[in-house]
Amino acid sequence: DAAQAILADLLTIRADRDRYYYGVDKLFQRHPDIVRRICMDAPPLLPTLLNGLIWRSRITEDGFRRVNYYVQHLLMDGEGLFAKTIEWLCDFQDPSVMCDPVVALVTDTVWDKLVFHNFLFSKIWFLFTLIVFSTGQSILTHHGEGEDELTSQEELFGVFALRVFIYIFSMGVQVRHHIYHMFRSIRMGDFIWIGQLPIPAYLQVWQETVGLMLTIDLLALIASEPILHCLTHHMEKTFGQYCEGSEVKFVYSLLSSLGVVFYFVLLTDLSVLSTKVSAFVLVCRRVMGELVLSILAATFLIITFSFAVCALDQGDPHFNGFSYSLLHLAKMILGMVPGDDHDQAEQYPSLMACSIVYMVVSAIFLLNMLIAQLTCAYQATYDDMVGYARLNRGRIIVDTMPFVSAGRWERFINGLQLDKPIEFGQGDIGLSGGIQVLELASLNVTTVDMIKRYGGTTSPEAMWPQDGEANHDDIDKFEILERTVQRSLARMHKALKGGVGTGSSIFGSSMPSGVSGIMDQGSSEGNSD
Repeated sequence: DAAQAILADLLTIRADRDRYYYGVDKLFQRHPDIVRRICMDAPPLLPTLLNGLIWRSRITEDGFRRVNYYVQHLLMDGEGLFAKTIEWLCDFQDPSVMCDPVVALVTDTVWDKLVFHNFLFSKIWFLFTLIVFSTGQSILTHHGEGEDELTSQEELFGVFALRVFIYIFSMGVQVRHHIYHMFRSIRMGDFIWIGQLPIPAYLQVWQETVGLMLTIDLLALIASEPILHCLTHHMEKTFGQYCEGSEVKFVYSLLSSLGVVFYFVLLTDLSVLSTKVSAFVLVCRRVMGELVLSILAATFLIITFSFAVCALDQGDPHFNGFSYSLLHLAKMILGMVPGDDHDQAEQYPSLMACSIVYMVVSAIFLLNMLIAQLTCAYQATYDDMVGYARLNRGRIIVDTMPFVSAGRWERFINGLQLDKPIEFGQGDIGLSGGIQVLELASLNVTTVDMIKRYGGTTSPEAMWPQDGEANHDDIDKFEILERTVQRSLARMHKALKGGVGTGSSIFGSSMPSGVSGIMDQGSSEGNSD
């Protein structure tokens, strides 16, 4: 409570007749890592700190009110460089904090005006390599009839050129990236342990893990490249993929298909461009565990009934052995079995009964259980999904800012004009270090002036008066008006009594009970005065 009172006092805007006073600069000069300290030692104080950086006007203009966010010290440190506030808040990993208006304004400002272009440029290059990879592996390879003699020499050369581009500019960059980070983790001893297996800590990020899997897949692709295997054979067309003695085409096709999947999984990182899309993707990832559990349960069920059906005395060709039973039961749970295939099972009552039990457990119980699990998991994540999306965007900002040039950073800060005082009202020049926005008047209703104004001396050395010694601007004006009305009614009541003899003979029963009560209360206050 004491720390909260100190923070609230420091972050209260005060004013006399000459100037405004605000302790935010002194606070961050004294404690530049105040956000990190609060996140580590006193998280309940974080809302007090963030709320103290907001000023809202109680006066609305055309349905909007002025809101000043004093975020200079959250954006830049004492040396004028990018502050570590967003990094500390991301390490705190609280989605509700990332949705705070102050934090949201800081992250959105840095993202929209600084990081967005760098991030989009890096993803445009990745998107281009994805198009090249898909064209060389999926489109041109099936453009003809599938054989070299039915494919033109130009198409074969195009496929070879696209694959060389991928091996040099995509695989080469990925190999260099992962070698650098692996040696850095080894040199710094930065590992996480999964059982007895040490894993480089940078692989905790799922994009890095998928990127490493893609790199390994590309290395396997170049090792099994059919064009390279067929170069030693004398063929009519150069860069052919079908030659005698080469049996790598099937393996290469599997690796190629897997590489396409890795590329498109990494493409989901573009969802951060939209908070809503990013929130949806994050929810999908969080409920993926429930889907995996259901698949494991279905697999266990299929194996169990496959062995059980094979033990029955039946002659259905669909269940002739464990492998056939396994495949047929998997098709049944996926709805891929036509109705005619069940007619043969009617000849074997035991097989028919086993199939019915299997369908009830798999299609009814497991499916509805999966729906219930996904619903509960989604409800538990829904409230925080936007916060997690902003948390993901904050991490991207932290990772991208080291690659932003000093010139762009300086232009960004100059464009914000943080050194320029912003107004509290028309002609009321206030404090510097903030960003002013207009919000709807109905969003955060404010009826009390958030600035404490004092009269008297304007000397900076003078002590601020106590709350009880402040002028009447700090007293509820409605209370003053009520007391004035009560005293006026009391005087009127006395005058009527002295002139007529009784107040009831004039007002009678037509006097409202509320007014009569106020008059009685005012009379008692008047007598006490």
